[in-house]
Amino acid sequence: MTEPLLSVRDLKTHFQTDDGVVRAVDGVSFDIFPREVFAVVGESGSGKSVTALSILNLIPKPHGKIVQGEILFHGQDLLRLKDEELRQLRGNKIAMIFQDPLTALNPVFTVGHQIGEVFRVHRGASKKQAHARAIELLELVDIPRPDQRVDEFPHQFSGGMRQRAMIAMAVALDPDLLIADEPTTALDVTIQAQIMDVLLKVKDEFNSAIMLITHDLGVVAGVADRVMVMYAGRVAEMSSCSDLYYNPKHPYAWGLMTSITRLDQERKDRLLPIQGTPPSLLQEFDYCPFSPRCPHVQDVCRKEYPVLRQCGSHDHTAACHFAADPGWEPPVELVAEKVS
Repeated sequence: MTEPLLSVRDLKTHFQTDDGVVRAVDGVSFDIFPREVFAVVGESGSGKSVTALSILNLIPKPHGKIVQGEILFHGQDLLRLKDEELRQLRGNKIAMIFQDPLTALNPVFTVGHQIGEVFRVHRGASKKQAHARAIELLELVDIPRPDQRVDEFPHQFSGGMRQRAMIAMAVALDPDLLIADEPTTALDVTIQAQIMDVLLKVKDEFNSAIMLITHDLGVVAGVADRVMVMYAGRVAEMSSCSDLYYNPKHPYAWGLMTSITRLDQERKDRLLPIQGTPPSLLQEFDYCPFSPRCPHVQDVCRKEYPVLRQCGSHDHTAACHFAADPGWEPPVELVAEKVS
């Protein structure tokens, strides 16, 4: 088997607040392999973005802190690197596309200047060389008239074009890993599809792996190789994309599947939302955090925290006491509404 490009082991990232310690990420482990698309899904507050920020040690300080774990990139523990070594790594080997390009881009510099700055800082390129490379990258991400757009400011770009510019900046130095944090948020469906096409295009161009963070299961279905479902700061389920959609094992994953709106739904009552609300991350869980919302809860669920269990194929695991039991199947409603 190919060696993992990135290995995260027992990662815990906490935030100190006036109300106590928020355990935003609480013991998460996963691998990302070269050239794969690894999706991380879950509700808002499940720990997806904090996991991504932890990889590059971008947790806001002093309130946020990585308190435990290993983050191995090409076998090197990123948590042991000095600040200067991390700065050299960011953008060079691991790049990130942030959720809101309008706030991530500097409004007082042209888009071309900001893309070219990456080359000037990391590669020592001249201003002319950086400008030419910025035009090439804007063309790569399908920006029309890149030789003109390169000298425009972020506010002159549409939302979709700003996101393309962020992708161009992220892949400027041919990174091995591209972290995309909700890259299609606030974009209409047509533009979302275009952005994902651009991401896959640059992935193939540079042979990069992608860590895709999203709550949009429709986006995941079309692009992901493997999926990690997060709930309350922990891993609820991890599997191939097809296993998650057609054979989910964790009741929370069942709930995500039945919450998807389909074009062929004729009756409103066929949309089955997950009841209740996510738990507070101020508490420590010695029981299943999904148990208060689970329609199939048993006594053991309220007393013991479930470990990840292999269920079915070797790469399919779920943190449910019953996931590995023979006959443990999704509810009838989900079987009838499989996502294509």
